[in-house]
Amino acid sequence: MATLKAPKTISRRQELRKDAVTTVWVRIQEVFYGNRGIAWAVASGIVTIVAGILGWNFFQDARGVQADEALGGIIRTYENGDYQLALDGTATAVGLLEIIDDYGSTPAGNIARFYAADASYRLGDYETALEFFEDYNGGNDLLGASALAGQGAIYELSADFERAADLYVRAAETVDNSLVSPIYWMSAGLAYQKAGIFEDAETAFRTIKDTYPDSEEAKDIDFYLGRVLVRLN
Repeated sequence: MATLKAPKTISRRQELRKDAVTTVWVRIQEVFYGNRGIAWAVASGIVTIVAGILGWNFFQDARGVQADEALGGIIRTYENGDYQLALDGTATAVGLLEIIDDYGSTPAGNIARFYAADASYRLGDYETALEFFEDYNGGNDLLGASALAGQGAIYELSADFERAADLYVRAAETVDNSLVSPIYWMSAGLAYQKAGIFEDAETAFRTIKDTYPDSEEAKDIDFYLGRVLVRLN
């Protein structure tokens, strides 16, 4: 029987899995914050319609503008990698934590939760990061999927592999994206493997092989499938 040869890119894949939060977030920033004014305007408009009461609408809209400005003022600090300052604030800009406290019900306040989660994650404060990821009101989009993957990464670090894998699967199923979904399926498969749930690991790896055959993750998928099948048989 042929010997399964380990792929040369395992270390890179492990790096991507450990940084599951940033994998998607870096890409989203380029689009979302490149058109921040339009994005926030649309979000504020939706909040206004849902509110339904003219006076309340005006109040929420005003708070939304304030939240937008506050978040815009601290974004550069975050992007520069000054994560603690981004959380706490600077001499000229309020921090993410204060934005969440003051404007948590606004779209910008909700996005601040994601930034705070990612900043806390990078600082090694996984308990706080998990709380913010869980509090973040994500949708069925790339950012919502990334928040789920962030939770999965934290549970994986605490060796709760089954729970981590389930969250990676939820992230992969939240969006059908040929760039990031295979990464989440790979993370799920590896976590299930660590948990000893080889049937689910096989399912995750086969999803990559069958659904995303042109992805980077698919290049060495037969190796991962082979290891799982050996354990199953």
